[in-house]
Amino acid sequence: MVTTITYILLIWLVLLTIVEANSLSFNNLTLPHQHPNPEAVVEEVQRSVNASLTRRSLLSVHQADQQQCLTGNPIDDCWRCDPNWAANRQRLADCGIGFGRDALGGKGGQIYVVSDSSDRDPARPVPGTLRHAVIQTEPLWIVFSADMTIKLQHELIMNSFKTIDGRGANVHIVGNGCITLQYISNVIIHNVHVHHCKPSGHADIASSPTHVGWRGRSDGDGISIYGSRKIWIDHCTLSYCTDGLIDAIMGSTGITITNNYFSHHDEVMLLGHSDGYLPDSGMQVTIAFNHFGEALVQRMPRCRRGYIHVVNNDFTQWEMYAIGGSANPTINSQGNRYIAPTDENAKEVTKRVDTSEGEWADWNWRTEGDVMVNGAFFVPSGAELSTQYAKASSVEPKSAALIEQLTSNAGVFGDPR
Repeated sequence: MVTTITYILLIWLVLLTIVEANSLSFNNLTLPHQHPNPEAVVEEVQRSVNASLTRRSLLSVHQADQQQCLTGNPIDDCWRCDPNWAANRQRLADCGIGFGRDALGGKGGQIYVVSDSSDRDPARPVPGTLRHAVIQTEPLWIVFSADMTIKLQHELIMNSFKTIDGRGANVHIVGNGCITLQYISNVIIHNVHVHHCKPSGHADIASSPTHVGWRGRSDGDGISIYGSRKIWIDHCTLSYCTDGLIDAIMGSTGITITNNYFSHHDEVMLLGHSDGYLPDSGMQVTIAFNHFGEALVQRMPRCRRGYIHVVNNDFTQWEMYAIGGSANPTINSQGNRYIAPTDENAKEVTKRVDTSEGEWADWNWRTEGDVMVNGAFFVPSGAELSTQYAKASSVEPKSAALIEQLTSNAGVFGDPR
């Protein structure tokens, strides 16, 4: 009997070794919710931009009001031209683009009005507070009764099928932990300020109406996406956090980050947990129409594995580099404006982190139609010699004027620029 068990265990260990060896050589690991054709998603983003630009260009000079409304930004043009948008807030959920375009948020659910800015007891949140809203199990579209600053005691742990919609109010989320999306799906975060987030934890925190759990110490991210999917972050203003402004790790995928204003931060955005974490090979992220502004240093984003589409963003400042990566991520950079700093040693947009050229020469990093200013330069690799991007047609026209037009409203609406 003992011999039989030993024999079975030996077979199991051999099989496990074979599987592990194979997985280490397989960079394109598939996640259950990964899109099978990322180039098709890229094409769809470009079609939506071109369609919005075409609609705007066809307007006559006598349609000035409509011209002002239609910016060519397909997300904003989808809902802002409706003068009664506040009566149909959930229309926003139909306006997504890219890998996170299917994020429903709280579409179909009730409107939940946050009327209390307090966060006195994270384990037993009070009705009317943001924390009470985001932990509910049913879909909710969360809005705010007035301008408010919500100073969190600990991480704000969200549940699935929620929209945080700050339109019509000036909402600031600050304090300890900030926003955590962990093992959930279908979340939209729109038009809120997230800043001055600090590490916290070692406390009981509610994650649903029936579950309170002990949480260790958080990193101090503005928005932390952990093992989650169908996430859309749009028109937020983010700055001054302890760790990342937005981090997505541990097999997260189906993410769109659009129309945000990033400033005053070192490590802006991390995509991927570690070089050795294979599930992040299935991460797919669209980064579009964002403004990367003053006092930024690096990681816009910093990528490990995955497929990252960076399109029509305005990079106006960095101190070290704009886009970095390791462990063979695919980076598709299209129609962005990169304005290099005055430092002659920081002109390069790209950085392969702790990797020799012999290792990264075949990584698929492509620049297409990007505008390089003040000596900025992008070092491409791999894809220039392959057919991987054959289906990814250019966004036309690609010019500095177009970038300013598409990113003119980046961040929370009404913020000074």
